[in-house]
This record gives sequence, structure tokens and C-alpha cells, in this order.
Amino acid sequence: MTSIGTGYDLSASTYSPDGRIFQVEYANKAVENSGTAIGLRVKDGIVLAVEKLVHSKLLVPEANRRIQTIDRHVGMATSGLAADARHLASRARDEAQSYRDTYQFPPPLKAIADRLGLYVQAYTLYSSVRPFGISSILGAVDKDGPIMFVVEPSGVFYGYHGAAVGKGSQLAKTELEKLKLAELSTRQAVFEAARIIYLVHDDAKDKDFELEITWIGDETNGQHQIVPKDLLAEAEQKAKDAMEEGFDS
Repeated sequence: MTSIGTGYDLSASTYSPDGRIFQVEYANKAVENSGTAIGLRVKDGIVLAVEKLVHSKLLVPEANRRIQTIDRHVGMATSGLAADARHLASRARDEAQSYRDTYQFPPPLKAIADRLGLYVQAYTLYSSVRPFGISSILGAVDKDGPIMFVVEPSGVFYGYHGAAVGKGSQLAKTELEKLKLAELSTRQAVFEAARIIYLVHDDAKDKDFELEITWIGDETNGQHQIVPKDLLAEAEQKAKDAMEEGFDS
């Protein structure tokens, strides 16, 4: 029995007879139509990378970044609707600041992910709102070491060693599974992240893109920072060379 087209997708608070919430599934489709975002949890930190599709040559380079800083030691990469991503990043910052004010201690990532997941899930409960059309990869180095979570449009969140969301997520996950993440350094992970983003980008279907990479770890003294431009350029060049070698072989 199908429920599509029978009115069960008009509200996020309505179940179909087979137990589905179509509005949440539509939000997942918004993520699947967006640029790929990946996260790597390695032995000494976290690396986040995003394929930011450039929809117009008139746009200012590096404007409207898809990776946000939530706290000094926390970064968030998103795939989906950019406006929703900005709102959730702002909410995550508020939650991080609230934790600091209450406990006088840097917020552990699990606390932020838990609060953000509850907030996202609340937007699937009422007919007056819609679910957020983004998936977020949250990475940090806190008192327990490197840690990473993905918050889905439904509000559920899972911990990951390697994560990928967006249109190229399936191929990216396949590549991440081949890596020995526990043995990589953050510097090595930057090169792998660039290679994977270039691999999943479809030149035939997609427009140009900007590669965004940030990292947290020993290289940054535990702070979430943008990867230095010289290292980013080197990673991009190696990724392009690897693509050309793949075409030649």
C-alpha cells in the first residue's frame, strides 16, 4: 500500500499508514541534492571537508562558508540548505555557551550533539514548522580525545570514525572504509579528505566547486581552524594528480 499523494506529506506531525513521516524524508532529499561533506576522526584529531558547489562565477570566493566554528574546539560541516545550516550553527553556539556558563567548563561534544539533536527533532513534531533540510557533521577534540557525531534531519545522532553526507556520500563512505583512520595523522587526513572530495565530484553534472577543509588537533593546539592555504593548495594538487593517474590507468 502506498501513501504518496494522499495528503500524508502535508504536515511533519502526520504519520502515513505505513509509519513514515514524508516531511522528514523530503528533508533528507534536500541533503542528498547538496554538495558532499565528510569528516575523518584520526589518531590525533578531526578533519572536516566540504564540496561547496559554486552556482555563479560572480560569487566572491570563500564567501558563505559551509564549515562553521561552534566553540574553540568544535567545528561543524553541513550539507543541505545553507540558511538552515546557519541557523543550526547559531543554535549550537548558544548551546555551547550555555554549557560554559552553567558548568564553567568547555562543553563536551556529546552534550552539544545531544542538545542539537533534541532541537532538530522538535521541528518534526508540529504542523506549524518544517524539519531542517541539513545533515551536520560535528567534530571536536575534548577531554576524551577526538570525537565526531552526525546529526540527521530527524534529530537522531550517531558517533562516527568516518562520516559522509550529501550527494556523493555513498562513494565517499566506500573510500573512507578503505582508510586505516586510527593510524592517520591530521596532516595525512587533509590529503585523503581532498582526494575523496575530488573523487566524488561529478564534473559532468555539477558546476565548479570550492574545497573547504578545517582541522582540530595537535597541529592547532586543540583549536578548530581553517587549514593553511599552502597545505590546502598542496592537498588539492595531489588530489588532481591522483584523479589524472586514475584516468590514465
